[in-house]
Amino acid sequence: MKEKVVNGSESCVQSAKTALIRQIYRVQAMDFASAGEISGKIKNILKQLGVNGEMIRRAAIASYEAEMNLVIHSWGGSLIFVVTPEEIQIITQDTGPGIPDIDLAMQEGYSTASDQARELGFGAGMGLPNIQRCSDRVEISSKEGQGTTLKISFFL
Repeated sequence: MKEKVVNGSESCVQSAKTALIRQIYRVQAMDFASAGEISGKIKNILKQLGVNGEMIRRAAIASYEAEMNLVIHSWGGSLIFVVTPEEIQIITQDTGPGIPDIDLAMQEGYSTASDQARELGFGAGMGLPNIQRCSDRVEISSKEGQGTTLKISFFL
């Protein structure tokens, strides 16, 4: 399994005991009609919690990009949203082709999006770079033919 910590070096797995909120959302591959709904829900939850606007903006961008990656590149998966007193986490787990070269996937403009996704205006190769830019820590683990786990953290 290939793993890469993009920002930071510590594990970002949180105990369920400390979670204030833990939501699990299913994401269907190629479901462009519903794409973005989950990130909208996350943004609204963070507003209701009184999180500062800049943190909400960063988390909303990262969650949208992560959600779109599930829609465009996976065979389906889950987006897990966790809020603890110390951090916000967005974790995606998918079944799918996996990422053969994580370093290459992190480069702006690199994309393996389908023609269908590109015709709809997606797949410009900015998803992972935008997630990295907006987050405090990103961890990616992937195994070709099995799937990818993406852990995004924002420290409160």
